[in-house]
Amino acid sequence: MLSELLLGGSIATVSGLVGFLISKKITSANFDIYTEQARAKAKAIESEAEVLLQKASLKSREMELEATKHYEGAKERAKADLHQREDDVVRKEQNFKRYKQIEEKKIQEESSALKVRKVDLQRNEKSLDSLKKRYEDKIEEALHTIEHSAGMTQNEAVSVLLEKVEEKSRAEIAHIVRRCENEARVEGKKRANYILAQATSRFAGEFASERLTNLVHLDNDDLKGRIIGKEGRNIKALETLMGVDIIIDDTPNAILVSSFNLYRRAIATKTLQLLIEDGRIQPARIEEIFQKVSDEFEDKILSEGEEIVADLNVGVMHPDLMKLIGRLRYRASYGQNALAHTLEVAHLAGIMAAEMGGDAALARRAGLLHDIGKALTHEQEGNHVDLGAEICNRHNEHSVVINGIYAHHGQEEINSIECGAVCAADALSAARPGARREVLESFLKRVTEIEEIASAHSGVKQAYAINAGREIRVIVNATLINDDESILLAKEIAQEIEQKVQYPGEIKVNVIRELRAVVYAK
Repeated sequence: MLSELLLGGSIATVSGLVGFLISKKITSANFDIYTEQARAKAKAIESEAEVLLQKASLKSREMELEATKHYEGAKERAKADLHQREDDVVRKEQNFKRYKQIEEKKIQEESSALKVRKVDLQRNEKSLDSLKKRYEDKIEEALHTIEHSAGMTQNEAVSVLLEKVEEKSRAEIAHIVRRCENEARVEGKKRANYILAQATSRFAGEFASERLTNLVHLDNDDLKGRIIGKEGRNIKALETLMGVDIIIDDTPNAILVSSFNLYRRAIATKTLQLLIEDGRIQPARIEEIFQKVSDEFEDKILSEGEEIVADLNVGVMHPDLMKLIGRLRYRASYGQNALAHTLEVAHLAGIMAAEMGGDAALARRAGLLHDIGKALTHEQEGNHVDLGAEICNRHNEHSVVINGIYAHHGQEEINSIECGAVCAADALSAARPGARREVLESFLKRVTEIEEIASAHSGVKQAYAINAGREIRVIVNATLINDDESILLAKEIAQEIEQKVQYPGEIKVNVIRELRAVVYAK
């Protein structure tokens, strides 16, 4: 058994050696083959590289020849361009030399002409001087001859001539003055109407924005949509029913109620406030609230009229008149509340009539009713004087009341103490400072313009506008302006104010000249 194993192992070992030798022989043969193939490929690559190198060398020679050709062409073109420019420069130099020669020749000719003219002018000046001297001698000779023949001197003759001319021209001057005065009167009336129209147009915009609108506050902007309503039916109903314009814009939490009629505007404002508080904004509810507010206002103005009549102690009065008195609270004239103005006139008229021995109660009654027609001007045609007289006649008011209504606007003569007191009280109430509205900016601008006009004149030290712009006091330097010149200065300032400033009434120009001499005793 052992001998078999040993025999098998020996056989296996011999077989392995034989296989190893065989594989080594085969591998050596393959390696030689691979080496030969690699050498063949290397030779092939080397030959291809030599071919490519030859081709590249040929191409580089071609490119070098082409570049040389382009360079030579560009060089020739540059030389040609340079020669062309040199020719242009030479030609321009030649033209400039010819132009310079021509201009120098012209200058020489003009210089020669100027010298000739200068000589002529000098000769003419000498001739003019000699002629002037001969003319003056002739004038002197003629004057001596005239003085000898007339028997008077030159100054005496001038005086006599001026007196004769003045006598002959006096009638013509008077005629011219009268014509100028008439023309000035007509032109002044036109100018006054123009100034009034301009002032009215400038005042209207600001008055409308400040005095003809009421502001209604909203808790939030969502209410604006509800006030407008679907397709605008709510706002249409409001404007149609109340007779006002309702303005809804981007102003936060607010809408505007606009109307010339204060009474309608007050009713519309109250109606909107109640609708906003109620929250139910629809056409039926709008009509209901408006009717309720209208009734309340009618009751309120009647009650207020009754209280005023009772407080003034003017006797019994028709309810229609008392209602119109209460309605005057919602009427304004020149920015002054009509009811406040009426009460002022009534009180002042009563006091003045009592002082003059008249009937104080009747004067107060006439003062209370003198502007009653203003409560009707929004509803009826005509001026407030005729409307007031008509309604007072209808209710059998006293003749003094009717006379006061007409007389306070100059349509009738004053027939009684009471009527005179009413007219005076009306003028006092209207003229009281602050009673009637004047735009502050316009007033300040006018005062400033008046002071600037006065200060711009030479010799003026200081200028002050006083009495609400109705007088300007000008203080001048006494060493520069004398008494006569101060009068002329006042006239000049007045004329300039008339030309440049628009103002009501008249403005007094007061020029003050003071000379102070101060000496100290030592």
